[in-house]
Amino acid sequence: MAVVASAALIAELDAIDGRPPERWTEILQQVTNLFVADVDRLHEQQVGVFDDVIVRLMDRVEAPALIQLGKALSDVKRPPPKAIRRLAFDQNPSIAGPVLKRCRSIAHADLVEVARTQHHAHLLAIASRQSIDPQLSEPLVQRGDAEVRHALAENLGARLSQAGWAALVEAAERDERLAEKLGKRSDAPPGLRKKVQAKVDGTRMRHLLAMPQAVREKIETTVATTEAPEEFRQPGPPDYVEAHARMVDLNRKGKLNDSSVNRFAVCREYANVVAALAFLSGSPIEVIEPLIFSDQLEGLIVTCKAARLNWATTTMIVRNRPGCPPVSNDDLERVRATFDVFSLSVAQRTVRF
Repeated sequence: MAVVASAALIAELDAIDGRPPERWTEILQQVTNLFVADVDRLHEQQVGVFDDVIVRLMDRVEAPALIQLGKALSDVKRPPPKAIRRLAFDQNPSIAGPVLKRCRSIAHADLVEVARTQHHAHLLAIASRQSIDPQLSEPLVQRGDAEVRHALAENLGARLSQAGWAALVEAAERDERLAEKLGKRSDAPPGLRKKVQAKVDGTRMRHLLAMPQAVREKIETTVATTEAPEEFRQPGPPDYVEAHARMVDLNRKGKLNDSSVNRFAVCREYANVVAALAFLSGSPIEVIEPLIFSDQLEGLIVTCKAARLNWATTTMIVRNRPGCPPVSNDDLERVRATFDVFSLSVAQRTVRF
């Protein structure tokens, strides 16, 4: 019965051929919406009818309609299988991407075939899937570029074969950022994990040896040239004497910590932030205040490390500085490398210098 219904619907569509693409787009959207709304109540044969009709409509619409179709079907628990397969193999990555990245019901064999035959953007979409088994990860490692390898390294749902791990570790020998990401994973084979960690430790040591003098020079320049914004200085200078006394009291009670400093930053109580950083890092307030407002973030980042603050609190301090423009995620990621590579003792020596 379902086959007859499907054939009848397709015959009717063929009989009204000649409509403009935008009209077919409307029909496809209506059919898709009906399918998505009722899919939980449809039996297998009814899903098949919708599948046949949607595939026939896909021949009559242009790329934007197919992109919307892929997005609509990617999160459906029981998507129409032929339509999903066709979307996944589309040469246009904007059409294939949502299905390859999010659809959980796509056939595993189809994903492997796409990974073995399609191009960079298709592989990158697959590398971002919630779950990837070793059989699927192997062609991604073998055929993927650096961006695909990084996506796999970041994806904790990606399980790698021994050969896949070996290939990523080999690539990490030439890619310090990849080595850092692999070093954060706990599922690497022990022998390869040691190799990655040695690479990460070597990289950090090179950065550490190169950084302190340059950072000290930036701190000196910042202290000499940076002034607090007008809105921070008005109607008068902050009362650092009172703020310092408050930090002494909090420290005596054991409450001068990430939680309290984070709260100062979120509430934009920057007299308290400056006083807390000065107290915790052992540096004068006259050194700390210019670092807060400088567009060179390294000095502030190292000061937060010297004050024993964690990265979450450091981020709040940077993002909520009064009178300062927003800081992009890329800039934060760049200075996080400085935060991570400095040990507490080196950070304290650099700031106090």
